[in-house]
Amino acid sequence: MIGGAWLTSAMAEPFVVGLISDTHGHLRPEIPILFKGVDLIVHAGDVGGGDVLRGLAVIAPVLAVSGNVDNRQDAALPRERWIPIGGLTLHVSHGDELGRPTPALLFATYDAELIVYGHTHRQLLRRERGRLVVNPGAAGPRRFNLAPSIAKLVVQDRLADVEFIALS
Repeated sequence: MIGGAWLTSAMAEPFVVGLISDTHGHLRPEIPILFKGVDLIVHAGDVGGGDVLRGLAVIAPVLAVSGNVDNRQDAALPRERWIPIGGLTLHVSHGDELGRPTPALLFATYDAELIVYGHTHRQLLRRERGRLVVNPGAAGPRRFNLAPSIAKLVVQDRLADVEFIALS
């Protein structure tokens, strides 16, 4: 469980969040290396089982939400989470609750500075009026002719930046 004042105020040091989604039960072997040193991992749903979460928890604390392939009755996988990070609010959900999630729809639905979602398997970064929407892409088995990917979100002094990382 993540909590406490250390997440809620602006930070002098960068806070790095590993963003991952749509693993569908598969934790690629390069993930621990690529997420080494992150402060938190946020999984945007379609986890595909507890083994993925246990594998990620060895790297850093994990907060995850359920996706349309997950058990929606699992208390460890709520439909959405609101996470305070460095004076900003991060909202994470899978995105399927909106049907076909788009940046405009996500910005209109969630009042957070940072919005993270999955579901489409397509990496995406959109900034609008000081807010950010990001989809890290899918980290599970390759689907839809899309290259698997994850992302790192760096928050410092109420500013956020995203780096996408392609997976083999």
